[in-house]
Amino acid sequence: MRIVVNTRLLIHNKLDGIGWFSYQTLKRITQKNPDIHFVFLFDRNYHDEFIFSDNVTPLVVGPQARHPFLYYTWFHLSVKSLLNRMKPDLFFSPDGFLSPGARCKQLPVIHDINFLHNPADLKFLTSKYYNHFFPKYARLATRVATVSEYSKKDISTHYRIDSAKIDVVYNGINEGFAALSDPSQQIIREKFSQGKPYFLFVGSQSPRKNLNRLIAAFDLFKERSCSDFKLVLVGAVYASEGDVKRVIDKSRFKDDIIFAGRQPQEDLEKLMASAFALAFVPYFEGFGIPIVEAFQCDTPVICSNTTSMPEIVGDAGLLVDPFEVNSICEGMLNLYHKPELRNLLIERGKVRKHIFSWDKSADLVWNSIEQCL
Repeated sequence: MRIVVNTRLLIHNKLDGIGWFSYQTLKRITQKNPDIHFVFLFDRNYHDEFIFSDNVTPLVVGPQARHPFLYYTWFHLSVKSLLNRMKPDLFFSPDGFLSPGARCKQLPVIHDINFLHNPADLKFLTSKYYNHFFPKYARLATRVATVSEYSKKDISTHYRIDSAKIDVVYNGINEGFAALSDPSQQIIREKFSQGKPYFLFVGSQSPRKNLNRLIAAFDLFKERSCSDFKLVLVGAVYASEGDVKRVIDKSRFKDDIIFAGRQPQEDLEKLMASAFALAFVPYFEGFGIPIVEAFQCDTPVICSNTTSMPEIVGDAGLLVDPFEVNSICEGMLNLYHKPELRNLLIERGKVRKHIFSWDKSADLVWNSIEQCL
């Protein structure tokens, strides 16, 4: 049996949410199924760390698919041609893109359809591409996988697909996330937050991450609490670093906001474990990986009461309205003034985290593959 996999988002030292999903599930699936031949399709030179076992054959297929015109060229022309020559049993695509015209079964993972609800969050051509082709991909697919019950319902409703065709595969938690001792936490605070306690945001600088309101809420928190807390923002830049810095420069407490940008995985894990709380208030998420990473680090969670986030956090987080600055601020103040609430959320997170693991994720992906086949 041969399965061809779109692995274009496996980029060394630049794994994001979908990249980690691809890495963690494919690593387990390929190693647990040594009799199956997997062909990994990259759109650039690949790193050997992504060739997980002897039954993986890497292929570089051009051009690099990093723009809507090149998405089309890669998936609709280059990949289609290769699939029709190879005639695999399945084309598996962890980032949701498929190859119309390929004469094989296809399984995408469509993580969310924020681009349908908030098209202005993306560049014009990217938004147009996604909204034109992703409904077609979903209907073309043999089955569809997604990362939450919320996204399953959203895709089923808006793309008019039978929900029985859609499988839910939660994300897992990377192995390096773990609680730290108080002295170790203080070392991280000295390195990143001038030794002060801090709220942490993790994510790209995409508009849906809602940084404008988070920063405004932090301003209000500082004014009302008169505390020495910091706000640390970690993640890849979505548009330009200047956009984020302009928002910070308008803050009354800009000296207490630290824009750390993308951090090495080891530092990100320690930053999460040393935070007073995760302040994660996007207005749209298909899952929200930082939530479960915080659970693993014994870090309490403030998160949005919209889309998938209540489903993922359960009773182990403080839900706030991401569209109301005062609601986000109140969440921060509640944790600041009520140590017993903070401790309760930590204990609930210790229980909640056991729902999420990459082993479970990989098994569920494999179950979707088996149903396709």
